[in-house]
Amino acid sequence: MKKVLVMLAIPKEEIEAVLSDWEVIYPEKEAFTHEELLVKVVDCEAIITVYGHSLSNEVIDAALRLKMIANFGAGYDNIDMEYVNSKGIVVTNSPDPVTEPTAELAMGLMIAAARRLGEMNTILKNKESLQWGVMRNLSTTLVGKKLGIVGMGAIGKALARRAVASGMSVVYYNRNRVSDAIEQTLSAKYVSFDELLQSADVVSLNMPLTPDTRKVIGRQQLAMMKKSAFLINTARGPVVDEEALIEALSNNEIAGAGLDVFENEPTIPEALCDLPNVVLMPHLGTATHETRGEMSLLVAENIKVFFEGKLPPNQVN
Repeated sequence: MKKVLVMLAIPKEEIEAVLSDWEVIYPEKEAFTHEELLVKVVDCEAIITVYGHSLSNEVIDAALRLKMIANFGAGYDNIDMEYVNSKGIVVTNSPDPVTEPTAELAMGLMIAAARRLGEMNTILKNKESLQWGVMRNLSTTLVGKKLGIVGMGAIGKALARRAVASGMSVVYYNRNRVSDAIEQTLSAKYVSFDELLQSADVVSLNMPLTPDTRKVIGRQQLAMMKKSAFLINTARGPVVDEEALIEALSNNEIAGAGLDVFENEPTIPEALCDLPNVVLMPHLGTATHETRGEMSLLVAENIKVFFEGKLPPNQVN
C-alpha cells in the first residue's frame, strides 16, 4: 500500500475518498513537528504540502521513496523547486479552486478600503467618538474608477470581471499580454507597469512570489501612485516593501490599502495595525469551507493521476 503524508490538518475526507487504496498519514494536531516529519516520511511516495508552510530539504531527503509533492494552494514558494527538480520529484499545485474566492476577497478589500468599512466598524464597535452628518465620514466610490491589475492570471481575470460589473474600468500589466479576445471580454487594456501605477485609482497585486516580483512595490512605485489611490494585496506579502508602504500610508502619499498578506507572516508591524486607512485580513483569500474541500479534492486527484502513470493536470515543474 502506498503512503501519503499530509503535513497540516486540511480536509481529510476528500483525500481519503480519492486515495481509498492509500495509507494517509495525517497529523493528530494541527501539524506535524519537524522531528515527526523526519520519521514519518521515510517510506512515503507522496507528500501533501500547504502554502505558507515550508517543506525543508532535510524532510525531502528523509523521504527515501518520494516521487511527488502535491501542494495545497496555488503558490508553491514554500518548496525549494530547484532542489526537488534536481531530485526528479514532480510537484503539483491546486490553482482552480482558489481563483474565485481570492478575487472575491480582493474585491471586498477594495470596497472596504475605499468606503472606509474597517475604520468605521472599529470606531463604532469600540464606542469611540464619531460625529454623524451628511458631509461627515465621507469615503470614495469605486463606480467610474480605474482598477489596475498587476498579474492577469486566473485571479486577475476573475477580479476584472467583478470590477467591470461594479462600474469600473480596467487596465492591466502582465509578463505576457493576454489575447485580444480576453481583453475584449474583460474590457481590459494592456499598459506598462509605470502607466498602471500612475493612472489607476486602485492597484491590485495578483502575481506569484518570484525573485522578479519580490518587493516589486517599493518607495519608487508608491511615489508614482495617485495620492487618492488604494493598494490591494492578495498575492504574497513580500511583493511589497512593507516599510515603504507604512511610510506612504502614514504620510498620506496614497489614500489607503487592503492587505490579506504580509512580509513576515504572521507578524504584522504595529505601525501598520495602527493606521486607520488600512484594512487587514490574516491571509484568508481562499479560506472558505467550500474552497478548502475543493482544494483537498484536487490535491488528491493530482496524486491519483500521477501514480496511474499519467500527466497530472496541475504539474508545475
